[in-house]
Amino acid sequence: SWAVADAISTVLKNSEELHSWRRHLLSACIKGLVAMYSSSKDESKQEVERSMLLRLEELLCVVGEVDPDDWCNLVKTGLKYRYRDEMFLKVLNVAIQLLYKKESSLSQ
Repeated sequence: SWAVADAISTVLKNSEELHSWRRHLLSACIKGLVAMYSSSKDESKQEVERSMLLRLEELLCVVGEVDPDDWCNLVKTGLKYRYRDEMFLKVLNVAIQLLYKKESSLSQ
């Protein structure tokens, strides 16, 4: 459940620490997904994964950056174990669009 994280985000709403808090949440979310994908290769915890994927998408939209090691681990592990999961692929596509939009505008 994201109740505690949401409560802390609310408390930090007008604080300079909010961006840092969201970056930490994003990193924790990615690491949690990687751990779930690695340990439950059978997709048995789909509801928890969906919740985390939705939160990942939300955090990426707000933070706009991700730790390169976290990103690499998520992409590799996610594609290895969830390459058929529509929700994972949707969030991955959104993440790619967000994270690489600056570079794509340079290449045109």
